[in-house]
Amino acid sequence: GCFTSKSEINTLLGRNGATRKRDDYLEWPEYFMAVAFLSAQRSKDPSSQVGACIVNQENKIVGIGYNGMPNGCDDDLLPWSRSADDRLNTKYPYVCHAELNAIMNKNSADVKGCTMYVALFPCNECAKLIIQAGDCWDHTAKIISLLGRLIRAFYCFYFWGCLKSKFHFIVSVDCRTATNDYFNNWLLK
Repeated sequence: GCFTSKSEINTLLGRNGATRKRDDYLEWPEYFMAVAFLSAQRSKDPSSQVGACIVNQENKIVGIGYNGMPNGCDDDLLPWSRSADDRLNTKYPYVCHAELNAIMNKNSADVKGCTMYVALFPCNECAKLIIQAGDCWDHTAKIISLLGRLIRAFYCFYFWGCLKSKFHFIVSVDCRTATNDYFNNWLLK
């Protein structure tokens, strides 16, 4: 930098060293998970709100997405049901997942070497899409998905999921409780 020592800076600014930066700030992974959870709140899905955030190696967000109906489709006309006699009367043939939307909404030409933060572990189709798009997953807890076993046999995926004790504020108390319960029941068993 421009100065040779902290004491030189403190002297120049007239500080006696009593003022320090906060120690309880969010680390990058916590911040990006919070962005994923915040973007999930844009979803109109009554039963599952999922968000995704793609980050490059300089810790810059290059894509955000949440689960919802395809662009241009009237989400008041298409079904949001999880079950029905006819699959076409459920949300599943129509809803685009957060991971897909984050990749489609990216603001860079390439996501190779990027990290994706997701509020829920990816389904089999999204796992394949992430691999094809070139995202890398480099965090500490393995994805647990019955459908993902074959993929994990060939690719080593990791998922960052609210495992640090500092990450406790998420958007609402209900969301935080559900998330902590979810990860305690699935990832920590």
